[in-house]
Amino acid sequence: MLHPSWRFSAGLGLAVMLGLSLLSAPTAQAEDWIHWRGPQQTGESQDTGLPEWFDDHEGGEGLLWKVPYGGRSAPLVLKGRVYTISGYDMSQPTEGERIMCFDAKTGKVLWEKRFNVFHTDIVSSRLGWTTLTADPEKEHIFAHTTAGFLYCLDRDGKEIWMRQLTEEFGRLTGYGGRSVSPLFDSGLVMLGFINSSWGNHARGGNRFVAFDGKTGEVVWWRETGFPIKGTYYSNPIINVVNGCRIVCAGGGDGYVHGFKVRTGEPVFSYHFSAGVVNPSPVADGNLLYISHGEENPEGGAIGKVVCLDISQIDPKTKEPKVVWQYRRTNRFGLASPALANGLLYVPDDSAEIFCFDAKTGKLLWKEKYGTISRGAPLIADGKLYIFDVNAKLAVWALNGKQPPEILDPINFRRTMGAGFVETHGTPIAANGKLYFLTQEYLYCIGTPEGKAGDRKAYKQLAAESPFDPKAKPVSVRVFPADITAKPGQTVQLELKFLDANGREVQAPSDAKVEWSLPLPPKTPTGAQPPALNATATGNGLAGTVTIGKLPRQQGYVLAKAGNLSAEARVRVVAQIPYTEDFEKLPVGSVPSSWVNTAGKYTVVEKDGNKVLSKVNNSSRPSTARANAYITLPSSSGYTISADMMTTEVREKVADMGVVNCRYLFLMDGKVYEDGKRRLRIVTWEARMRINEEAVFDWKPGVWYSVRFSVIPNGKTNTVRGKAWPKGEPEPQKWNIEFQDPSPNNEGAAAIYGYVPNVADNLPGSEIFYDNIRITPNAAQ
Repeated sequence: MLHPSWRFSAGLGLAVMLGLSLLSAPTAQAEDWIHWRGPQQTGESQDTGLPEWFDDHEGGEGLLWKVPYGGRSAPLVLKGRVYTISGYDMSQPTEGERIMCFDAKTGKVLWEKRFNVFHTDIVSSRLGWTTLTADPEKEHIFAHTTAGFLYCLDRDGKEIWMRQLTEEFGRLTGYGGRSVSPLFDSGLVMLGFINSSWGNHARGGNRFVAFDGKTGEVVWWRETGFPIKGTYYSNPIINVVNGCRIVCAGGGDGYVHGFKVRTGEPVFSYHFSAGVVNPSPVADGNLLYISHGEENPEGGAIGKVVCLDISQIDPKTKEPKVVWQYRRTNRFGLASPALANGLLYVPDDSAEIFCFDAKTGKLLWKEKYGTISRGAPLIADGKLYIFDVNAKLAVWALNGKQPPEILDPINFRRTMGAGFVETHGTPIAANGKLYFLTQEYLYCIGTPEGKAGDRKAYKQLAAESPFDPKAKPVSVRVFPADITAKPGQTVQLELKFLDANGREVQAPSDAKVEWSLPLPPKTPTGAQPPALNATATGNGLAGTVTIGKLPRQQGYVLAKAGNLSAEARVRVVAQIPYTEDFEKLPVGSVPSSWVNTAGKYTVVEKDGNKVLSKVNNSSRPSTARANAYITLPSSSGYTISADMMTTEVREKVADMGVVNCRYLFLMDGKVYEDGKRRLRIVTWEARMRINEEAVFDWKPGVWYSVRFSVIPNGKTNTVRGKAWPKGEPEPQKWNIEFQDPSPNNEGAAAIYGYVPNVADNLPGSEIFYDNIRITPNAAQ
């Protein structure tokens, strides 16, 4: 099991290089389904003999098997196995999320991997809404979880590597469950998200990132550069246009973007929504189709469907040519379209499908299939399959450009209790069978006539420009592009020479590489942070960086070869034991290398001391409430202590606390029915899997000391916290102490602050932090 940037080896995994994996993109067999929209990424299957009706009861007609492991997304099928991601144990202390693997023929459970949920506002009814992707050659499965794990698992569920996107990179989520699914291509695992981390990524933004599929190391980052509107779930697709391999996706900034797959270099951006873009695009050659359900930047009717020719990009604006667009006050904002046989099928939010001539944009017909739309259409065997959220699978017999024949829908009822079962997912077709998830079950549906589609019938992507390993390079890349290190560590980097498509080519025979440590960008206040405290040397294409002894810092490494250059980001993470009293930090700064801190916290002078203050002038959820992550996500067996104080503003008080192993020890500012405040320990506040509390009538304007420990005990752990007025003797007894039956045994130490009372541009409560200590439990 590898945690790429948490293992402090001398070489940082460079024995495994990108190599030829970035030159080609292995494809799955046509009978497999490793992209949630299928082999063509359009929602179309070439399978035949699929049923137009089935009985979902045990032994019913067309039901091959069903197993009681429901979910909200689309299954993945690869080489005789079905993979899903979903929640489990709803409303129980053991509730969480899991990846499961089933035998595709029988539905037998082959394995499952469970993981807890934390650091998110997403509720349990919205778990498992991302879809899985896979490397078909190695049979590796990639998953992006609600809590921010990005997993790489082998076919038997063994963890190959894992990244923690929230604690490492400040990934943000919202209540709506909007998280982007990963996509594997050309040896890379790519996805987008809203984040705020450190250095040049400290400002909140919509960023895309690519990880090496073998090692989990960062290959490239790309920020869109446009103001964010919120979290989103537009999943990426791959296309080849003008010989260039690109990844396309909507964003949380109201744009649809295209980037070069292997480098992240921008190809195009098109602004067509005043809000976020949730639907995923589909493509046919040079034509890209995407929709949204928000207001339009130009005003007028809400919602839009656009067709863009992404082979024709304005060199100045980087905008593609608009072929056609449709606007009629329809919200096309939640479900993604499907494309087949020259027809574009676009569901609106009220579960009405609009069928367009894909080339001209002419509306051919529209038909209602339900009341609420979430899942996307599947086009297969002359039929259209799509779920209404309210327990109904609509099945239509398609009739070319003419309106379809509306067949009897399949309705699903709860197996226990009355009422319907929710159906949010997207059905898929693989090996001549239908697979899909309802809230309660995973289904396999088929007929004796069901057959996998002919591989030759699937339209392939256009060819990339020919590859010449001796071509003159047009750019370079430092690998890894984002490094986590510890004080005193020596890390190894390598410079890669690339062609116009980001494919690795031979270094020029006369290449001379200069390795240096540039100054970071200036802060918004104009202050100039220092360069990385380290030494950088080079030996040909290899660079060696030896980190200085400072307890925490951040900076950059620059590699220059002639007129080509590239940088890598370096975060030197605080190690345990660690103390911070903020006295050596400039006013207006934040501790370097802390994640998700700049713009949300700042160092101030108070009562003759320097302390850290929570920013209290923004009601944006991502600013008003924030964890500032200090240590590695793999930190375990430690105690965090701090001094804290908050003020009362307009008869309200902020919440403040510390985080240990993904548990939050909270001084809750709410006054309860007994007229007193509480201490609480939670780990997933939106769902309250853990919610232990104790009466502690703390007061605003008073400094308090807190101590919070998590002690692993194997299958459980002991979680305990205490608080007392600063300066008074520490009490022997813990205010809260309990055993968690589903323990978090590791996680980054952090501080927490929530200012809920910002109103009408008036600041809310202040929160101050001082004397933070993180020590091994044995030292307590």
